[in-house]
Amino acid sequence: MINCLRLFTKCFSILDFYAVKQQLHPDLKILKLGQRISGKYLFFRGICLESCVKRKGFNLGFRLLSFMGNRFVWVRRLVIWLAVVMTAFFCSVGSADSAIALTEEQRLVAEVWRLVDRAYVDDTFNHQNWWLVRQKALKQPLNDKDQAYAAIQQMLASLDDPFTRLLKPDQYRSLQTNTSGELTGVGLQIALDGDTGELKVIAPIAGSPADQAGIRPADTILKIDGTPTTGLSLDEAAERMRGPVGSRVKLTIRRDSEELADLDVVRDRIELNPVYADLRLQSVGESNNIQRKIGYIRLSQFNANASTEVNHAIQRLEKQGAEAYVLDLRSNPGGLLQSGIEIARLWLDEGTIVYTVNRQGIEGSFEATGQALTKDPLVVLVNQGTASASEILAGALKDNGRATIVGERTFGKGLIQSLFDLSDGSGLAVTVAKYETPGHIDINKQGIKPDVTVSLDPIAMTQLGTQSDRQYEAAVELLTTHTMVAGAA
Repeated sequence: MINCLRLFTKCFSILDFYAVKQQLHPDLKILKLGQRISGKYLFFRGICLESCVKRKGFNLGFRLLSFMGNRFVWVRRLVIWLAVVMTAFFCSVGSADSAIALTEEQRLVAEVWRLVDRAYVDDTFNHQNWWLVRQKALKQPLNDKDQAYAAIQQMLASLDDPFTRLLKPDQYRSLQTNTSGELTGVGLQIALDGDTGELKVIAPIAGSPADQAGIRPADTILKIDGTPTTGLSLDEAAERMRGPVGSRVKLTIRRDSEELADLDVVRDRIELNPVYADLRLQSVGESNNIQRKIGYIRLSQFNANASTEVNHAIQRLEKQGAEAYVLDLRSNPGGLLQSGIEIARLWLDEGTIVYTVNRQGIEGSFEATGQALTKDPLVVLVNQGTASASEILAGALKDNGRATIVGERTFGKGLIQSLFDLSDGSGLAVTVAKYETPGHIDINKQGIKPDVTVSLDPIAMTQLGTQSDRQYEAAVELLTTHTMVAGAA
């Protein structure tokens, strides 16, 4: 009997070896070694083996093992060795098949799966078996790039995260162009509503065709050239709105639950200089005899040029004698995380700028480095279109007591994506962490609440920072009161 038990252990060791080699989990991972061998356990393992071998289409009748008595030891041994030989043969065949080089399309799918597996912020992968998602994707027909892309998009869609997405080669190049400071299209910053899946406008770029057509933050884009936006990814929608200078695109917009007429927008080259700045003289209190020099800086996005341009703007305004500042982050959809951190350091001498939390719950942080260019009073303007890196900057200045936040509750995008180059020239955006403000506030889907709430009547982008701008006027009033003047001293 002892020899028979040793034989069982040897057989299952071989089977477990092939299971690991073929990576046939989770079906075989219940076959644990080192447990006490008993009659009931032999029967259990026999049933397990039967279910496993059935996957290959071979029912070897393992149930007989539990019913064989001591008088049929030689029969048991014969059945065991037969099972081992046949299993080893078929596993070897399967192993040989798996050793065959994957097709180019299969390698691309596996490459995407592996990057998400290693980096994605949610280690439950939206509460699903991520390995089985891979297997399902690889079983689909993958005869060309389009089928591979479709399989990848289906795989990523199971995460229910619109920010983790495939960027096809042309889309990836467009994104890289966008963050580098050049763009051709209608000039819209867009996002998918996390609850409804609708395509929402974060903000039009100032002076862009979309801005001139009257599109506003929080508008919903229902159709692009007659094609419903439902089911389109962010990049697919953006790609449909891009095009040669002078070409036209028809956008169907809904505002305040009312469907508007189609808007015919003429594409143009979009100027992406992210910074506008000038010096303004404002009366202090009710007295017109005392004036204060206020530096006004509007930052439209966090691209590769943003931190350098803001640096230059602050230095120029300091030389002109600026005594206080308004930093306008309204309708700024964000951009590069590092750009937001660098700009925060231009205003902060010390303190934490932002915390990042990965899927292990491990916190990282970015700190001020003592390089602030000014200590003058600061008011930051925000609205519903203030998102992502803009919220990092606003949260850092608020929680460190460096600025007063004025306007409306911000958009609420508290997730960080990393971009990965793929082997075929496409890209992969993966949500790798969430961020928290220095006060450990998770703003995802919540946004940042302003210190002073001021709503804004609909105005053109060209009216921002003027007397027609209620939020700007509220900021000026704060900066010209005796309280803030005294605080600056």
